[in-house]
Amino acid sequence: MDELAPQEAAVLAIIKANPFVGQQEVADQLGLARSTVAAHIVQLVQKGHILGRGYVLASGQRAICVGGAVLDRKYNARAPLVMETSNPVDSGRSFGGVARNVAENLARLGTATGFVSMVGDDETGRAILHDLQDCGVDISQVVMTAERPTAEYAAILDPAGDLVLGISDMSIFDLIQPAQVEKAWSHMAAASWVFADCNLPAETLAFLISKRRDARFRLAIDAVSTPKAARLPRDLTGIDLIFMNIDEANAVLRLDQVITDAGEAALALQAAGASEAVVTMGGRGIAVAAREGLKFFPAVEASPVDMTGAGDAMIAGTLHRLLEGDDLYRAARTGALLGTLTTESPASVHTELSERFLAANMHRLDR
Repeated sequence: MDELAPQEAAVLAIIKANPFVGQQEVADQLGLARSTVAAHIVQLVQKGHILGRGYVLASGQRAICVGGAVLDRKYNARAPLVMETSNPVDSGRSFGGVARNVAENLARLGTATGFVSMVGDDETGRAILHDLQDCGVDISQVVMTAERPTAEYAAILDPAGDLVLGISDMSIFDLIQPAQVEKAWSHMAAASWVFADCNLPAETLAFLISKRRDARFRLAIDAVSTPKAARLPRDLTGIDLIFMNIDEANAVLRLDQVITDAGEAALALQAAGASEAVVTMGGRGIAVAAREGLKFFPAVEASPVDMTGAGDAMIAGTLHRLLEGDDLYRAARTGALLGTLTTESPASVHTELSERFLAANMHRLDR
């Protein structure tokens, strides 16, 4: 086979890393003219490295997650904390971020999953991406930047495990602008479901919701927190499924009278434009407003160890079953089960999670 010239080899390497890449994007990465890239591609076809012009058909079982990837640090005090001095702790670290956790859960359940986000050009960012790649998540649309460090959250807990102080640096997510979503659009357009969290800036969420109205995929969004829920527009038209708790719903709806009932909140989210809504009530269960009406489901009995990641697992379990053809009621019940299973693990994503593991625990829904 003919030996590749340096520029041909560089073009081929980019195409291997991302088969969806366009000629202009290759040209921009290599500092070449688009016509030069086109000529190199012709040579690669003639040399047998590329099998002519090909088209990748959209998979009916693919999900894309858009949003936060975070390094979580926990410091558990061994004795009552004393302010303004050093305290002995037991420390631990794990990877988090709502969208990142949902992506890992989906991949572990066997769903083909891609991730769109931004991490720093640092050791933490590379570790997060390596871990996701090991889980089978497509990370080709994650941008690595030197402008900001990878997002981090640190929690200081007292000996009982209660939070005393939490600090975070999430400023990198301000850099996820509509242009990054636009650049990843070919990947997203080929998915059946796109999930986004409200770690994204308001303008990026608005762009995604607006652009989705002409796309084939269905869009799910999670509020993340009460302050971040306010980033969503008042008009929720274009959102197919929205997840949040009652406080977050009130922040989104901005009504004169505060809603205290989860079912009322779910129906109000539908009235605001969302096609369907899941409103969580913690240990009291969930309210599900589907196209067929409103239903309540009790929480699955649990022996919790750590609540971290339970909500993200619930979202992933719901989306996984929707991709498998379940209606929202059944899918949300399965999601609630996965959330419960996650609380019984010290990790934010259950280390034993697989489709078989989930199936083996489905009987717990009948208790």
